[in-house]
Amino acid sequence: MRLSLIIPAHNEEAYLPETLRCVSAARKNIPDLELIVVDNESTDATRAIAEKAGATVLTETIRNIAQVRNTGAAASSGEVLIFLDADTHVRPTTLEQIAAAMEDPRCLGGSVRVEYTPSTRWWVRPYLMGWEFWGHVMRMHQGAAQFVRREAFQQLGGYDTSIYVGEDIQFVQRLKKLARTRRGYTTFIDRPRVLSSSRRFTKMSIPRILFLTNPIAILLFWRARSLWTDWYAHPPR
Repeated sequence: MRLSLIIPAHNEEAYLPETLRCVSAARKNIPDLELIVVDNESTDATRAIAEKAGATVLTETIRNIAQVRNTGAAASSGEVLIFLDADTHVRPTTLEQIAAAMEDPRCLGGSVRVEYTPSTRWWVRPYLMGWEFWGHVMRMHQGAAQFVRREAFQQLGGYDTSIYVGEDIQFVQRLKKLARTRRGYTTFIDRPRVLSSSRRFTKMSIPRILFLTNPIAILLFWRARSLWTDWYAHPPR
């Protein structure tokens, strides 16, 4: 089974090297893995870092994360597509767990549970615990590491480009609905978790955090482009 791992990246020179190092270590037991980095108009060394790591590097000029993900998928060749954030580290057996889950043809895809690096702000940990609780209640699985069978991705038309934030959450919701209609299922890998940067919770102002990372705000306003311009114009790096 061929896997395609797709990493969207905009000015990620500080985080991408370690992400790629973790992928390199994890892919040793995955004989057929395609690595793609989609450069979303970076002005730093992101592209050079990805090329040095041996990734296929694509360019997407539209500043829309759903579009960036779709660009990577369109150029990939794997039976299973894995979408990994540029600041997220896979553990040594993460890719093996995904491959094992996708051996069952009834499984259309799923997500990997996320944990975050420690933050210098004491309240971030309880805030994230609350995020995780409400995300579970509202069936919102984060997209720091998602995977999907190619034919299911194509049937769904990929990520919804009319959404500017939370496109990963909405995609999983649609994937679950598709799985039910086909008497299949999606899965959630709890162990090992992927490790994602807490930079947004450390570097952004408290008002920005409470709005830009609030699951209720995301669900209510994910198509309101004007509300998310700050997320694209001034992302924490």
